[in-house]
Amino acid sequence: MSGIRVLIAEDEPLIAKNIGMYLNNNDYEVAAIAYDAEEALHQLKRLQPDFAILDINLESEQDGIDIAEYINKNNFIPFVFLTSYSDKETIERAKKTNPAGFIVKPFNEKTLYATIEIALANHAANSNRHVPVLGLDKINGQLVTPLTEREFDVLQLLYDGKTNQQIAETLFIAINTLKKHINNAYFKLDASSRSTALARLRELMLK
Repeated sequence: MSGIRVLIAEDEPLIAKNIGMYLNNNDYEVAAIAYDAEEALHQLKRLQPDFAILDINLESEQDGIDIAEYINKNNFIPFVFLTSYSDKETIERAKKTNPAGFIVKPFNEKTLYATIEIALANHAANSNRHVPVLGLDKINGQLVTPLTEREFDVLQLLYDGKTNQQIAETLFIAINTLKKHINNAYFKLDASSRSTALARLRELMLK
């Protein structure tokens, strides 16, 4: 579970499949694909993903904006809207949920990647604004098994909203080596994903 786990809420199977393919090609992990709002809400509760891509119109009683409101109240993860609806009323409704991005269909792979990267960075900056700067000694003082300096380096970059590829390039290490460091750090933090690890780091720093 070292990658960024993404929930896709999209009612058109072909588009959902293409998004999943794009993500898998770039070291993200598709946590689940939901074709309606009910399934999306179920997967949010069950899987606790790190990121969500939400189509607004899901041809169901609830739409992507309803899902976004649920995320803001319960999951605290970044999300972006992916939709063919760009009218003023829809955009005004969407803006109220403070999305990390808004992609209008048709889209391409580069646009998707860039939007996710910016969304992760902005969400991290907003989330960490009122939390002290990470300190290795403070964190290790509260863990049964201390983090190594390299694991801490990796966590700092995760904390800043960097993708795995960006972290590997910054630290000049292979992706597989990075994943080992991430998984070791997750184990020591008693976390199962990026979002739970980041929440745990904030908790430790605020104690």
